[in-house]
Amino acid sequence: MIDDESELFFQEVADVLPLKRERRVSLTPGGDERDSSLDARRQAAVTGTVPDRNLLSDRDAAPLDAWYVLEFKRPGVQNGVYRKLRQGRYEQEARLDLHRMTVAIARRELFAFVEQCHELGLRSVLLIHGKGERKVERERSAVLKGYVHVWLQEIPIVQAYHSAQPQHGGTGAVYVLLRKSEEQKRKNRERFTKGRVPVGR
Repeated sequence: MIDDESELFFQEVADVLPLKRERRVSLTPGGDERDSSLDARRQAAVTGTVPDRNLLSDRDAAPLDAWYVLEFKRPGVQNGVYRKLRQGRYEQEARLDLHRMTVAIARRELFAFVEQCHELGLRSVLLIHGKGERKVERERSAVLKGYVHVWLQEIPIVQAYHSAQPQHGGTGAVYVLLRKSEEQKRKNRERFTKGRVPVGR
């Protein structure tokens, strides 16, 4: 009985051919042509470090007077736009409070905040940097404010900034105007051209 079953099995599989194996590729160290950032990611996973994309300088910035008014406008920003920013007439679409942060943490948080706001298409944001130490001997020394004044000018997408109106923090905060994102520019173009017929038709 068993012999009959074995013979029957071998008759059924007699014309079966083994599958062809694909040729193996030998990988040599350093010869991996996959994602070029793979080594960097592996190194970061091992050491726990990630390359710093933050372009803000970490050199010392001069402390500023608590009442010093921050102001900056890139060439090309319209005077009317800057006036509205200065007067606090733009809605603050997001805010970041840097109070009690160390300079290192504030540097990281400010850069990430501005980048994220730009990616989301936000144009007007508020940064609260404070007016400095409360101690009498350092009352006129706003350290973080000095750094914010330098850092904002180092970020290309920052078009302008100005110290805030009293209701928004006065000289302890700053309005920041960001460049339009590509997505926002596209939406504006669509809105502007909607219903218009191109010339020549």
